[in-house]
Amino acid sequence: MDARWQAAGMQYWLMKSEPNKYSWDDLVRDKRTVWDGIRNHQVAIWLRQMQLGDQAIFYHSNEGLQAVGIMEIVGLAHPDATDAAGRFVAVDVAPVRPLKKFVPLAAMKAEPVLADMPLFRQFRLSVVQLTDAHWAKLMEMAGER
Repeated sequence: MDARWQAAGMQYWLMKSEPNKYSWDDLVRDKRTVWDGIRNHQVAIWLRQMQLGDQAIFYHSNEGLQAVGIMEIVGLAHPDATDAAGRFVAVDVAPVRPLKKFVPLAAMKAEPVLADMPLFRQFRLSVVQLTDAHWAKLMEMAGER
């Protein structure tokens, strides 16, 4: 594990969803959901590393292209019911709060502290792990600090 990521304690994530499929408003309405349907081995590894209480940024992909809210991991990795082969996992998430100020992708890309964020190196990943520095900068950009 890269030393920039915490070995113990709270971990931070960015989790993407297309708002026309499942949006922040849907999560708020539902109060909790299973984050499933992911078919990427790197993401499956990260889902298995998630711990209860970890925080994640809800990012609207495809449309909007912006961070919109904070979620909490409320259910550990379990078999993904949408995977007939039984190889992939899902986690449960719940909304914490909307961000005070949405953070657009263009602003993230312009921020030097975020330059090495996996979101930019592997854009097709639907979940990426964030360092403490990434999280702190995103919270600052969102008006949360």
